[in-house]
Amino acid sequence: MHKSFLVAIALFILPMGCSEEEDISAATNPPDPVSLSSELNAEVVVSGLSQPVFAGAPSGDSNRLFVVEKAGRIRIVRDNAIVPTPFLDITDRVGASASERGLLGLAFDLDYEASGFFFVNYTDQSGRTVISRFSVSSNPDLANASSEQIVLTVDQPFANHNAGMLAFSPVDGYLYIGLGDGGSGGDPQNNAQDPSTLLGKMLRIVVSGGLPYTVPADNPYVNSPDTLNEIWSFGLRNPWRYSFDRLTGDLYIGDVGQNSTEEIDFSPATSTGRENYGWRLKEGSGCFNPSQGCESGLNLTDPIHEYSHSDPSSPCSVTGGYVYRGTAMPFLSGTYFFADFCSGQVWSFRYDNGTRTEFQDRTAELDLPQIPIASFGEDSDGELYIVDFSGTVYKIVPRPVSGASAN
Repeated sequence: MHKSFLVAIALFILPMGCSEEEDISAATNPPDPVSLSSELNAEVVVSGLSQPVFAGAPSGDSNRLFVVEKAGRIRIVRDNAIVPTPFLDITDRVGASASERGLLGLAFDLDYEASGFFFVNYTDQSGRTVISRFSVSSNPDLANASSEQIVLTVDQPFANHNAGMLAFSPVDGYLYIGLGDGGSGGDPQNNAQDPSTLLGKMLRIVVSGGLPYTVPADNPYVNSPDTLNEIWSFGLRNPWRYSFDRLTGDLYIGDVGQNSTEEIDFSPATSTGRENYGWRLKEGSGCFNPSQGCESGLNLTDPIHEYSHSDPSSPCSVTGGYVYRGTAMPFLSGTYFFADFCSGQVWSFRYDNGTRTEFQDRTAELDLPQIPIASFGEDSDGELYIVDFSGTVYKIVPRPVSGASAN
């Protein structure tokens, strides 16, 4: 990728967190060898969106896809067309002028059909992270913008590393909120390892009862006087996109690296929390600060996959994806997809019983233009989408192979 193209991308978002302080030329271990096939294709669903950063749908809703636009709107896509009136427009309260700020995440209540509740993650005009609940109006294609109930606000010391994702676990039904380390470069305040701040952590809260929220009784630090009760796990730099496997409940986290390494972290459905993914002590599986001896007797959790900025395609910012659980491509069941924002590369692998297998570079196979991949999306049927920050949403579909069935 040409350096000028990377600079152009950085001017309008890089929500995943490549900051001005970071050198993206350093090298660690390269990705696994490429193994391509011709089973998949990327089919355009819709274009003409304004800086889309996420796509999803509530359970049971097979006719619509909801797409989040950074400026503060949620758009509905139906029959490969954008519904003219936004489902939600909160541009009046979203601060989106900085490249990594805006309306960044969306999660529908697990019982959305009955409750009509959905949750968003955005940065406000003061730069704070805001987690809010909204409700749909009597018109299913229109939310009630005045129904906002603020669940949680978190001050952000810098304009980058706001993360933005939030997701409900299919196992316990709780809301998981990933927060970045507060920004700048190198986590100068050491927030990711500080038990007295929510920054750089994965949070786990209950929002099904009274607002704003309660803390689950089995959160790992409920009885700790020195650690905030909402914390589920430590050591995250900027978990821009993460997801739960809808079948198993396992959690996959795409955590954006600093100088050299992007990583995929993992938490099994059986986890009781307390994982420490290492930042800023480690970047990926290598020491960062300090440069050696960073384990210091700690029980840190290394990533299940990492890749280097040294690749000739100039990757620099991981975009976490989903485990495929749809029905259109049964040969992919259990396969995790992820990408890089800067290079537009797409990869996949399986992860079973602590072992990663079937790693594949899907970039050539999908035959996408060189696009900034801001997010993946999952519809109610478990089919997967790719969100191009330039304005297009693609669906991953089977590609018929000459002389053979795609299935």
